Amino acid sequence: MQLLNTLYVTQPDSYLHLDNDTLRVEIERETRLRVPLHHLSAVVCFGHVMVSPGLMHRLADEGKSLVLLDGHGRFKARLEGPISGNVLLRQAQHRRAATPDFCLAAAKSLIAGKLKNCRQVLLRGARETGRADDGEPLAETAEELGRALARLEHAADLDAVRGIEGDAAKRYFAVLGLMVRPEARAGFTPNGRTRRPPLDRMNALLSFLYALLMNDARSAVESVGLDPQIGFLHALRPGRAALALDLMEEFRPLLADRLALTLVNRRQLDVDDFAEHPGGAVTLKDDARRALVTAYQERKQEALMHPLLESGVALGLAPFVQARMLARAVRGDIETYLPFCPK
Repeated sequence: MQLLNTLYVTQPDSYLHLDNDTLRVEIERETRLRVPLHHLSAVVCFGHVMVSPGLMHRLADEGKSLVLLDGHGRFKARLEGPISGNVLLRQAQHRRAATPDFCLAAAKSLIAGKLKNCRQVLLRGARETGRADDGEPLAETAEELGRALARLEHAADLDAVRGIEGDAAKRYFAVLGLMVRPEARAGFTPNGRTRRPPLDRMNALLSFLYALLMNDARSAVESVGLDPQIGFLHALRPGRAALALDLMEEFRPLLADRLALTLVNRRQLDVDDFAEHPGGAVTLKDDARRALVTAYQERKQEALMHPLLESGVALGLAPFVQARMLARAVRGDIETYLPFCPK
């Protein structure tokens, strides 16, 4: 499906240019890839990748995004054509963002989705570990997240919601390493959540996956005509896609955390796939980045049952489905936003 067709370019010094109706990737003047433009919905470039002006213009004309990330996956820029979409929906979104009751209800739903999906990751880990010393703390933390869900329902304002989410996230990351196979824990047990820069291999892995997810979440909210800068949970800041950050919360456990654990536990990534830098920063090496992008795309093809639609939905399309749900809540077509929480 077209929404899943994002081209990720990770090879340094790649040159992307337009060849009639085809995007051509060259490295050292040798053609490495040709992709018909009508197969693509977006192009994401990591690090030092060159893009011809002709290709930039064509992507903008056809409403396809060109996203520039640095070599570590951090967002740098996004090229788009003229803003389209329903201006009435955007007006409604701005009004909703100025309505405390709506923001609170939406924030509660978004974080409830995240907590429920984190609980499922922990409970699955507890079932599959086969070791009581690991299973019991995982199950106990899952119960703590269940109690956090109960407190969330009674949160009086956004600060209370953020506080509950922050405490739950701290507990979750404290036991995440227990789901790593024992012989790999020395290299992949995270020391809490660190970023900008990540200070261990698991955090480097998660940060890279979250960058990919962020791009998908932004594309999803823009696809339905919502303004990605105006969120309901995350505070508004210049240059910050607050609504995309809102939407990606419920997908972090599903599309990033579980994938990171799978890659480590199946030995698809090892300690040698990471580079350590002065000051403690840890990053993925080039080959590992390419492997991770491929694994992420494959994960997006997996189908899970949507609890509301009662039908299978590819994980890569789920953010687009949820963006439509969010738009319906903004318009008032449904009473409140309901997150994606497959069982």
